[in-house]
Amino acid sequence: MSILSSSPSPSPSMNPHEIDEAQTLIPGLPNDVASLILSFLPYSHHCRLKPTCKPWYIFLTSKTLLSLRRHNRRSHLLCIFPEDPHVSSPFLFDPEHLAWCPLPPMPCNPHEYGLCNFTSISLGPHIYVLGGSLFDTRTFPLDRPSPSSSAFRYNFVTSSWDRLAPMISPRGSFACAAIPSADQIIVAGGGSRHTMFRAAGSRICSVERYDVDTDQWEALDGLPRFRAGCVGFTVKGDEEDREFWVMGGYGDSRTVSGVFPVDEYYKDALVMELKENGVGKWRELGDMWAAGETPRFGKIVVVEDEEGGNAPAIFMLDDYDILRYNMDSNRWQKECGIPRRAACKTSFGFIVLNGELHVMTIVNGIDSTETRRSRQQKRAGTLFMQIYHPRKKSWRFLVTKLPFRQPLDLSTTVMCPIRL
Repeated sequence: MSILSSSPSPSPSMNPHEIDEAQTLIPGLPNDVASLILSFLPYSHHCRLKPTCKPWYIFLTSKTLLSLRRHNRRSHLLCIFPEDPHVSSPFLFDPEHLAWCPLPPMPCNPHEYGLCNFTSISLGPHIYVLGGSLFDTRTFPLDRPSPSSSAFRYNFVTSSWDRLAPMISPRGSFACAAIPSADQIIVAGGGSRHTMFRAAGSRICSVERYDVDTDQWEALDGLPRFRAGCVGFTVKGDEEDREFWVMGGYGDSRTVSGVFPVDEYYKDALVMELKENGVGKWRELGDMWAAGETPRFGKIVVVEDEEGGNAPAIFMLDDYDILRYNMDSNRWQKECGIPRRAACKTSFGFIVLNGELHVMTIVNGIDSTETRRSRQQKRAGTLFMQIYHPRKKSWRFLVTKLPFRQPLDLSTTVMCPIRL
């Protein structure tokens, strides 16, 4: 494992989009050939290579690099947000080279703290951080979390965060999906629940669509009912149209013994048509569990079809089982079990990277039941990945040291795959 430090900021005289012909990237080679060679270097190593010389820095922070990598070689990276990204730097992880690269923290607001339950999604050479739940010193009471409407975008060309137009409705724990063909992002549902109060918070049903070119949010038809903690993804529909799916989540709550609040989880899925001239109405698919089956409410991920011709594969991790969703029958079926189980009850991370399912656990780290004092005395530990290939039906394993100074709680960690 290697931890790569971030490079210094460019001087005002540097133009990251052009390379002076008098400046040679590699002595003895034309710049176009040298540019192609440098574009094959792992992206996770770029921040260590930028200080080599001025021409390298200019090229490695240019749009030309991303254009070359898009046509020749792109790395499948994982962006991990261990805590509030305003105060804790996110990291890029390269599983192919076991390399970690820190990113700068997001711009902070002195009145807000404890951001969690936000959504991170990639679209092109950017990572978007949307919404979440946080505490605001300007609200009363101070110990009550509020939903956030903020939107940020990390630009890998300039290595900086941009503040975008806020969402119309503040929300956290919501469904979110990107529409790359239209440069749009769509969000649905959500609420104000915070990780410190796991059984409280509001719910909403509003749906919005963000246009990257205009930096504007547009309100769409809301969900039929309040829904938070749900997952969103797009599926190719009839002709060139696409469908936006919202699955899982919770709505109303009930109390046990009149005291303890318990969420009522949804067992159905909702679908909205996304047409070029507008959007359609929501339709409900009904209960995804047969009579007599015990409903499962684990983490859901989507394996997109790279060629765009087939429907995506949808998987759920519940306890030590991986289930696959069958769109034709509207039912969940067991796909396989995790080969190596943890010695004690622990949290899992579940993410898709390069078409494979990554099941993550922390080894030699902390347990969620330990006291705060004992947590501070321990390091972040080692990340153990069990990687499943849905088409080959095979498993492989990966182990890497974590670069974080604080312990990592996979139950609250936000992760986002990106190709660069």
